[in-house]
Amino acid sequence: KTGMTTTTLCYIENDNKYLMLHRVKKKNDMNEGKWIGVGGHVESQETPEECLVREVKEETGLTLTSYKFRGLVTFINSESESELMCVFTADGYTGELIECNEGELCWIDKARVSELPAWEGDRVFLDLLLSGEERFFSAKLQYEGDRLVETKINLY
Repeated sequence: KTGMTTTTLCYIENDNKYLMLHRVKKKNDMNEGKWIGVGGHVESQETPEECLVREVKEETGLTLTSYKFRGLVTFINSESESELMCVFTADGYTGELIECNEGELCWIDKARVSELPAWEGDRVFLDLLLSGEERFFSAKLQYEGDRLVETKINLY
């Protein structure tokens, strides 16, 4: 495959917790069993911010009112198309949580987030977000299958 797909990922914050999605509902889900933030693929006429707001609304029922662009992650994998992921945190929203068709939504204490089963590389940028580091980051995460083989991080 050539080219790169663009996605968004959001960690919604409330009361020192992150809203996490436990991926247990989709068939043939490459994220099956993993805990991730909410987000999805940027469509052809969308900005990352428009995608962020749309995906959060679709997956959680919440309408974001305050969010921050925190960083970029470039995923490279021998087995699939490269992906450029725009990482956001959000601390304001309206609405009530809905049932998500992709998994179970849970508010997880920030202190416990890093203990959850997740992609190895997700810990890299979660650690940056959880450290209170306010700088914008750009990370390269190279996988061979499920195995993280290279990590590079730039802070701005």
